[in-house]
Amino acid sequence: MWIIYPALIIVVIAGGVYYWQYILPDINTRRNLSRLGTEAPTLTQAGITFRDLNKNGRLDPYEDPLRPIEERVDDLLRQMTLDEKAGMLFHTMIGMNKDGTILEKTGLYPLPQTSDMIAQRLMNHFNILEGSDPRHMAEWHNRIQNLAERTRLGIPITISTDPRHAFTQNPLASMTAGSFSQFPEPTGLAATRDVELVRQFGDIARQEYLAVGIRLALHPMADLATEPRWARTNGTFGEDAELAARMTAAYIEGFQGKTLGKQSVACMTKHFPGAGPQKGGEDAHFPYGREQVYPGDNFDYHLQPFQAAFKAGTAQIMPYYGMPVGTPLEEVGFGFNKDVITGLLREKYGFDGVVCTDWMLLHGLKILGREVMPAKAWGVENLSVAGRAQKVLEAGVDQFGGEACPEVIIQLVREGKVKEERIDQSVRRLLRDKFKLGLFDNPYLDVDAAGKIVGQPEFRKVGELAQRKSIVLLSNGSQTLPLKSGLKIYIENIKPEKISPYGQVVKDPSDADVAILRLNSPYEKRRGMMEGYFHAGDLDFKGAEKKRILDILDQVPTVLDIYLERPAVIPEIAARSAALLGNFGAGDDALLDVIFGKFSPQGKLPFELPSSMEAVRRQQEDVPHDSENPLFPFGHGLGYSDSGK
Repeated sequence: MWIIYPALIIVVIAGGVYYWQYILPDINTRRNLSRLGTEAPTLTQAGITFRDLNKNGRLDPYEDPLRPIEERVDDLLRQMTLDEKAGMLFHTMIGMNKDGTILEKTGLYPLPQTSDMIAQRLMNHFNILEGSDPRHMAEWHNRIQNLAERTRLGIPITISTDPRHAFTQNPLASMTAGSFSQFPEPTGLAATRDVELVRQFGDIARQEYLAVGIRLALHPMADLATEPRWARTNGTFGEDAELAARMTAAYIEGFQGKTLGKQSVACMTKHFPGAGPQKGGEDAHFPYGREQVYPGDNFDYHLQPFQAAFKAGTAQIMPYYGMPVGTPLEEVGFGFNKDVITGLLREKYGFDGVVCTDWMLLHGLKILGREVMPAKAWGVENLSVAGRAQKVLEAGVDQFGGEACPEVIIQLVREGKVKEERIDQSVRRLLRDKFKLGLFDNPYLDVDAAGKIVGQPEFRKVGELAQRKSIVLLSNGSQTLPLKSGLKIYIENIKPEKISPYGQVVKDPSDADVAILRLNSPYEKRRGMMEGYFHAGDLDFKGAEKKRILDILDQVPTVLDIYLERPAVIPEIAARSAALLGNFGAGDDALLDVIFGKFSPQGKLPFELPSSMEAVRRQQEDVPHDSENPLFPFGHGLGYSDSGK
């Protein structure tokens, strides 16, 4: 009989999990959907065809595509309740099922149900995670726009995304390309020094985003990677302000065009006022990396790419998590910082676009009730959630990234701590962008076109060219490169079938005429569920891995290619390689075209490669190209016409 009791416990637990995973979401979905009304009919009055979004049978100014945008904004704002305004101030993550259906059973992932966020919380800005094939993404987009259409005023949804055209996968910062055309990381775009190519990339990404309903790019990063240990270096255009400014402007122009319009993808340029000078290179996602420091008194240098972004017309701005230390500014995170948002961004630079915080300033990230990441409330950790929200609004920010708690704003207004007129300022900015993007007039997609546009051969061809142009030839002793064909080749981290046109793959370096190794730049593995996604710490290979690499270099002439996610400290490897290349996201085909002479290398380093970790530790976090006797300086890059080094 004793075995019955454990069996009963297992049955009860299994039943509870089944109820929580499958039955309860269905109950909640039905309740949420019951709050929605009918779809908006398309009507024609006085010769104007329009979507009757509030379903009142007449043409309201905000529904009239012929009226000026400010007039449409004024009309809609007058009709909105406090609850509807509060919902607009939140911009959080959203998922989708692979088949394009709406995600309601979120499982272990800490997301509210889609129907809850749209119908109950009245939110209409979402950051799409992962995705599916283009057709299913477009179908999903149409389905959630249909839900939004059925809300009281029919305010359409704005979908945003982190970068998704390169090679890096970090769920807190970027996604691999998948079906989208694949380009190098922004550091690689900077390595090309080709402003027109960057503008062309932006235009291609714009077209692909439009095809699946993404109307807001949570990029570019205008930050300067003046601190080589920083884990987010590969999302930047490098360490040089003049180069980053040119690239940032071209990037925005490619996405937005000359002005924000119906064929634009809006850019949320980040992370104002520059997130690069992290103390010791640690990242501000984590408490130990919260401090930004300026030992070189170089704060203004980091503003230069943002000045270019303002001139290019960036629609939105995101401040970073970091808190400035040792400056006249208040020592609180930039999203809470009135000196930075109102004093610098709004007043000095006259920026009147949307300002959205980086993700999760109010609440930490919890999975199964366990906090795996604290709220990034640096400098205001002791404030309540409502207190933090109030400080963000007082700083001059419009929207809360990664949060879904409109009730907090409603409470602040009803308690008299925040005036509704202040909420109206932010809602006005958010509505203005929706109208400019044409979402009120027609947010729906042609699902058949999505698969034809995303990843089309012409786009992929440009991405492949960009990969090749970004590869940097760092050294080429005895003119090793380009290699001739027909050799016996030992390879690491290259698909064998990619080598077969060039030579015979052998399994042992001792049997090879030449070795080709592809390595990732080194980093320190950190404990923690989220810390592992950020490759931080020392920049040099150590111990057994370093010995293994050097043994191969000593055994056979070796062409070594390293993915420069961050600057790498590799003096011994550079000295003992037959040839050394750096890439910033490039496929095997692109690399082999360079190695075997089908494409002559032309990339230039967007940051210097230091000569030692001692030099890294002595350099100043806010100053560019300042390490002592760098192994390879900023701008270094050989061609096949250059002498070996």
